[in-house]
Amino acid sequence: MIIGIAVMMFVNSSLIQASASIIPPPEGVDPMDIESIKANFDKFTPKHYLVPFLAHALGTLAGVVVACFIAASHKLRIAMSLGILHLLGGIAAAVMIPAPLWFIVVDLVLAYIPMAWLGIKLSGVKNRYYKL
Repeated sequence: MIIGIAVMMFVNSSLIQASASIIPPPEGVDPMDIESIKANFDKFTPKHYLVPFLAHALGTLAGVVVACFIAASHKLRIAMSLGILHLLGGIAAAVMIPAPLWFIVVDLVLAYIPMAWLGIKLSGVKNRYYKL
């Protein structure tokens, strides 16, 4: 599970750090400074939320897939725990970093638990109690 968390955090933070080179932030915004984001919140457009969503979704997916491949047992439990853990981080970020309500809803609903489920499916986890 620890390696899954590390992969999840690495993918998430790598994409967030690369976001400025993928989609440049609005003029005068430092994307690595929460205070700068808060002060310039009104300058962001929907395209600026694409990379953060992908960071959250792909971070969850990568962490779950890696954890499922290396876990000897309890793969389903580990995978869903990672999805829930990353969801809790997303909720914390939604409270701390301003974003439009539509993005918060899309992010929290689609980027964490569904990506954990997809990671379970992609890694071929079978469970005798649950049909996924």
